[in-house]
Amino acid sequence: MQAAIKDRYGVTATLIEGAGGIFEVYIDGTSVYSNQTTYRFPENEEIFAKIDAAKA
Repeated sequence: MQAAIKDRYGVTATLIEGAGGIFEVYIDGTSVYSNQTTYRFPENEEIFAKIDAAKA
């Protein structure tokens, strides 16, 4: 996911390691995805849509 974000947007995503398999995506401090609600890992296109929406 980090490489896909860098390839598409030219920015390096930051990984903050945690525990328990939680995967969350924040853009400018706002949560835009959490696998605690979807119970799965997102597809790249899902995260790209969230990034694009946040940039709009």
